[in-house]
Amino acid sequence: MRITHLVENLERGGLERVVIDLAGAQRGAGHECRVICLFEPGALAGQLQSLGVDVQACGKRDGLDIAALRRLRALLKAEPDSVLHTHNAAAHYHGALASAGLPLPCVVNTRHGMGTPDPRSRRERLYRWSMRRTDAVVAVCEAARSHLQRHGLGPRRGVQVVPNGIRVERFEASTPQHRARLVEELGFDRGTRLLGTVGRLNPVKDQAGLIRAFRRLHAGVPATGLVIVGDGPLRGELEQLAGDLGIAAQVRFLGDRGDVERLLPGLDVFVLPSRSEGYSIALLEACAAGLPVVATDVGGNREIVRQGFNGDLVAAGDPGALAATLERLLADPARAQRMGSAGREWVLREGSLEAMSGRYLRVYAAAAGGA
Repeated sequence: MRITHLVENLERGGLERVVIDLAGAQRGAGHECRVICLFEPGALAGQLQSLGVDVQACGKRDGLDIAALRRLRALLKAEPDSVLHTHNAAAHYHGALASAGLPLPCVVNTRHGMGTPDPRSRRERLYRWSMRRTDAVVAVCEAARSHLQRHGLGPRRGVQVVPNGIRVERFEASTPQHRARLVEELGFDRGTRLLGTVGRLNPVKDQAGLIRAFRRLHAGVPATGLVIVGDGPLRGELEQLAGDLGIAAQVRFLGDRGDVERLLPGLDVFVLPSRSEGYSIALLEACAAGLPVVATDVGGNREIVRQGFNGDLVAAGDPGALAATLERLLADPARAQRMGSAGREWVLREGSLEAMSGRYLRVYAAAAGGA
């Protein structure tokens, strides 16, 4: 099978991680794969190229860019027998327009988040138009599927669900040795218990709420530290907030990192304070590292974090509730360890890259058969 993935770019993020791993797995299974970037390739393009997956770029500028559409059409026309798998709304409606009239076996779209909060926006109107040229739409969790259908953003025949998967073999389970090493590496006092999160530093991920919750936690449990992995437009504001709250010495901003699989096993608890999520790669990775998780009860988080089984769920935007939940978990190490072990067992069984790749191949086959 020949498969073309169309994305906006390959900068660091959950969607991009899924596409890189999926294309790599598909090529490893003997399929011909390439990735086309609507804009520029992005920082992670080299990872795909090292796997033998070709990465091409259309160099799109902001707004309507006819030249980029022509480049995209020429690339698609060069391999007319490829399945076209687009990722998120903008890539999809550009792909649907550029591929008009081309004899593609099928066009499949994955929405990687919950969709825009305003289905009347220009982006969602264009996405809805593109459904007439779409053979299958995939959501990454049941919550996203329900959201898309409730707002009329999916095809009439329905939206399928394919949960994200990760390379679970890259992650070792957390141990006291891992934790001691990271504490020393980051310059914390010996015995400090580390909470951590991974994600782009933007309002949706609500690291500000986590920092406020950590100040409350640290007041009652002083031997704690907070590790924030990721970068983004709010980094300066978040660093300032930690300083204003008097906890800068206990917070480490590690920036954009390519060694998350090495960092995670050094944490005691993983925290995801987002105000919106689809099916979080960060949560899957935390489970693979054997970490207990505290996450906000939004989007698909409850499809990964089962209350009391592998973590705890809290309301979004409530630093007090988040701090109290973290304090209770730190006070019960045996419960935390049980949760971490349960999460790792679950993700090995349900959240693997192989499981996701197999599900997508079945989506392609069914969509091509019905095209």
